[in-house]
This record gives sequence, structure tokens and C-alpha cells, in this order.
Amino acid sequence: MTTSNPFFEPSELPYELPPFARIRNDHFLPAFTRGMADQRDEVAAIGAGAEPATFENTVEALERSGAVLDRVRRVFFNKVAADTDEEIQALEVEIAPRLAAHGDLLLLDPALFARLDALYEQRGKLGLDEEQLRLLERHHTQRVRAGARLAPEQQRRLRELNAEIAALSTEFVQNLRVATAAAALVLDRAEELAGLPADRIAAAAEQAQALGHPGKFALTLKNFSCQTELAALEDPALRERLLAASLGRGIDSNGPVAVALARLRAERAALLGYPHHAAWEVADRTAGTTAAVEELFGRLVVPAVANAERESAALAEAAGVAEIGAADWQYYSERVRKERFDLDAAALRPYLELDTVLHDGVFHAAELVYGITFTRRPDLVSYHPDAHVYEVHDADGGPLGLYIGDFHARESKRGGAWMDSLVAQSKLLGQRPVVVNNLNVAKPPAGEPVLLSWSEVNTLFHEFGHALHGLFSDVRYPLLSGTQVPRDFVEFPSQVNEMWADWPEVLAHYARHHVTGEPMPAELPARLREAENFGAGFRMVEHQAAAVLDWAWHTLSADGDVPREDEAAAFEAAALEHYGLAMAAIPPRYRTGYFAHIFSDGYAAGYYGYRWAEVLDADTVRWFRENGRTIRESGEIFRRELLGRGGSVDPLAAFRAVVGRDAEIGPLLDRHGLTD
Repeated sequence: MTTSNPFFEPSELPYELPPFARIRNDHFLPAFTRGMADQRDEVAAIGAGAEPATFENTVEALERSGAVLDRVRRVFFNKVAADTDEEIQALEVEIAPRLAAHGDLLLLDPALFARLDALYEQRGKLGLDEEQLRLLERHHTQRVRAGARLAPEQQRRLRELNAEIAALSTEFVQNLRVATAAAALVLDRAEELAGLPADRIAAAAEQAQALGHPGKFALTLKNFSCQTELAALEDPALRERLLAASLGRGIDSNGPVAVALARLRAERAALLGYPHHAAWEVADRTAGTTAAVEELFGRLVVPAVANAERESAALAEAAGVAEIGAADWQYYSERVRKERFDLDAAALRPYLELDTVLHDGVFHAAELVYGITFTRRPDLVSYHPDAHVYEVHDADGGPLGLYIGDFHARESKRGGAWMDSLVAQSKLLGQRPVVVNNLNVAKPPAGEPVLLSWSEVNTLFHEFGHALHGLFSDVRYPLLSGTQVPRDFVEFPSQVNEMWADWPEVLAHYARHHVTGEPMPAELPARLREAENFGAGFRMVEHQAAAVLDWAWHTLSADGDVPREDEAAAFEAAALEHYGLAMAAIPPRYRTGYFAHIFSDGYAAGYYGYRWAEVLDADTVRWFRENGRTIRESGEIFRRELLGRGGSVDPLAAFRAVVGRDAEIGPLLDRHGLTD
């Protein structure tokens, strides 16, 4: 068993890339079992050490622990998200509460905490450098926040709560996978899809085939509310059906799960001394207080709603109706955009072929800004044939890490787009980063080009920003590596990277017709920029509605104000009304039944973080444009002072090291055409 299980020893492949060609489903459970047992023994040995606690024999020893568990955990949860099957889903149900219990063991072990607490109390006298001090503080803070100071009986209840929360989070995402698949619309004739580009109709035929409906056409759902096809489908009845399918999925199965999770999280927060889950979460983020988050809501909601109401009136006039409906908003928005700015979204797509956007756009921008280069490594096997491996070299030609791109939708992949780390950079462990980006772009028939929408281009640049955060990590300790920063800061680097999508030098390099090779006509990028604020009201309201919905679920207290299991939809409606965001024509970007970000993906009480981070992002984009340095010089500063530091410094101090001051909200308001 020791030699046959590929997780039991470090991979011998370049950069310790997991040996996917050798990994089978039956390797996971033995590796989890051994990995947890090994780390339990390691932690017990640290706590029982005869020598007084030192940074090396306690904090660094803890950082070295759990190697087998780390390897299997990263590969397994990448597979759960990107290439699951029934066996993996069953194992996830089994392993989630066990991992929660193991996490509690690490965080609540009294002997280990006593040693960490002793070091923390004398931290100013230990001669630690900045990163070592940060690491000690993070380990100590994590344990205090997790309940290390609670009485044994309280800790017992805390462990029960954590196990229940882990199991319900797994149930939520598995319910959502089933509900999303069941909500796909299967159509008999291509004519019903009138308005969609030919390649998207061909992709719908491929999707129907994959779902067991040969000769038909399937519209499968993305993970957000307003499906992209709503902007093009000519049949208003089909638009209504598609939006209804999107908005209704998951509420029956996941409404009770959401209520249960909110109740358990509220009880846990009370046990830990906080009024509600949001207060507990925000205390360890850059926002610091719930009041700061609510102040941000107050500054954004009113101007966003006013802007959206102006947009609604313009769309109703274009449609010749008194009031525009939610299913028709995107359709008429696209037509008004075309009329006002002579900009047809469909006209952009022939210039946005996936491989060209990736190689000549995303990779080119990274070389332009940071000097790094990418080389395809077909000799390195990934976890799925669609996932391609690239070696990344630094500006001086030295090795930096591996990047895996997995961009196509498939039945075994969850919705959305994300970045994962398969190997975290750490000088202590001698590891370089291996990161993966996932998108859900419809796959056309074999031999056909993969043409992207402008939104999908921006998503690719966004997720690649997360990848750069992982690739550029330059720290000693795993806990501080890469994207391990506060949740309301982690989106900041990825949002900054979106700026390069329409940067003139970058756009001209990749926006070429996939057949003729001709560059995108010069007037199209200009019109894109003119139209940048068009629809900003919709986008802001859509996003803010999801943020306040998350906030409402997680500002519930444990003293009886949690709704009943059958009241999730009513609670959602009341929350949107309370925050002034109950606009029938603009549903939240995510509704409760499919809001996986907050009920299974770690964004609980954190969805506000996208806008919070965008304040930093918009200000940083202005800095890139106006600081008087070359792009390359600015990129080096951004990489050295922020991207490379991971969690080893205070994140807002890293921002100040780049921009030279605290962030200002003005650039964000300007970006969205809002007035403060």
C-alpha cells in the first residue's frame, strides 16, 4: 500500500505535479485516512514536546505537518469541482465531516494551543522576522477564533456544529448539481433558438447529445441568474422559460439546507462570543466591522438603483411597453446598446477565439506586465483531456511553476469559473506553485472554433488574476502562500487583471478574426469603451442584491429570528425589500437555492467582498494608468509589494506599499457611472 498509493510520497513529476495518470478513485479514502492519522500524530508530538516551545519546534513543525493530507485534499477537491462522478460524490459526503473534525483537532488541541499561546505572549522578544511574526499571529488568531479558549463542554458542541455545517455544505452543492442538470431546457428544433449565433446552436446540439437527447438542443444553466442566452433569444416565451428555470432551481431542495446552515452558523457565532456569523467573519477581514460593510452598502445601493431605474425606462421605451420584465431586460438592453453605440455583441465573437485570447491575450499581457512566459507541456498529464498544462518561466528564464487551463463545460464539472492550487508555493517545503483555472465555456462540435463573448473574455482575465496571485507567491510558509488572504481582499488582484482585456496594446494583439486573421476593426474597441457604463445600473443592482441576501442570511442571531425551513423564499424577498433592492426586473445574481458561494464555497458573509475589493481594484487601475512609470515597472512593483507577499503581510499595508496611500472610492463610482 505504501508504494501503490500515489499520495503517500511526493510526486516525482516536475513541480510535484500530481501524478494524475496513476491516481484512481480508490486511492482517495486510504490517503485521507492515513493523511489525517499522520497529522494527528505530528500534532500530538508537537504538543508533547519536552523542550520549551520555540518558533522552530512548534510553529515551523506545524507548517511541515500533514503532507499526505495536503496532497490528497487538493487533488480530491479539484476533482469534486472539475470532474466528479457518483463515486466521488459519495466519498465527499463521507469525508466532509471527518475533515471538519480533523480541522477541529488541529485548532482546538489544548497542548498545541498552550505552546502557541506561550510564544504569542512573548512574540516581541523572540527575534522573529516580519513573516515569522505574521505566521505566529495567524496560527494563534485562527485558534482563538475557532474556540481554543472555550470550556470543554462548549468545544464539544462546537465540534458538533462544525461537523453538521460541513455535511450540509456538501449536501447543498450536490443538491445544486442535480437541480441545475434537471432544469436544462431541451428543445426539439434549432428554429426555437432563433437569435443565437450558429456556433452556440451547434454547442446546444452537443449538450443535448451529452445529456442523452440526440437530435435535440439543450440550454444548460450557468451558475448565475440571468442566463447569457437571454440577450439573443428572439422568442419571448422561451426567454421566460429559461429565466424561470434559472431562478427556480434548488429552492425546494436547498431552501431547507440554507435555513439549517444559517441556524447552525448563528449558534456557532454565539458560542464564540459574536452576535451573528457576519460579525465573526468580518472581524478577521480587511473590513474589520459589520458597520464598515453596511456603510459600503449605503454608498452604493441608492445610486445603483437610481441608475437602474433610468436604464429600465430606456429599455421599456425601446420595447414599446410600459414596464420591462426580467426575462426581456437583456434582450432589449442588447438592442439599445447596438442602437446607441453601434455595437453588436455578436459582432465581437468572431474576433475572440479561445486559444488566441489565451495565448495572445492573457499570456501576452502577463509577459508585457511581468515578463513571464508560458510553454505548453503536452508531456505532462492532467486530470482531464480538456485540461492543458503549461510551464511558466520568469523574466530571467528561471522556472516559476505550472499553469493548468480547463475551460470547457461538461456534465462532470460544477458551474462557474474559479482558480485552485494543486501545489502551494513554499520555500520551507521547497515547493513551487501549480495552479489551475476552470471556466465553463460551451464546447462546440469537433473542429469548430470556440468563440467567446466579451463577458467570457473578462472572466478568463479575471480568473487568471487569481492564478498570478498563486504563481507569484514568494513566501516561506504554506499558511501564508498565494491566495491565502482575507476573503474581502482575495478578489482584488483578479479584478485588477481584468484591466488588460481591453488595454489597447493587449487587445490589438489577440482580437483577430478566427478565419481571416484580420484585426478587430478599430472602431469596435472604441465603441466598447464608450459603452462601458451602459448597463452599469443593472450589474450593480444584480450584484448588490446578492450581497445583501448573503448579509441577511448571516446577520441572523441565534435567539429565534431564523426562518422556518419552508420560509427561505419569503425570507429572501423580505431581505431585498429591507435593503431597497426588490426590483422585479433585476433578480439577484444568485438566489438562495443556487447561491453556492455562501452555502458551500467559503464566501458566507463575504459576497460583499467583490465590491469591497473593487474599491482597491479601481484605485489600482488608476495608479497603473497615471503613475508615470512604464507598464513593466508598475507590474514589478505590484508583483513585489503585493502579489508575491501572499498572506505574509497585512493586505491593506501591501496596497499602500503599491499605491502610496489608503484606497479611495471615487474611481469605483466613476467606473460604474455612479455619483457618490
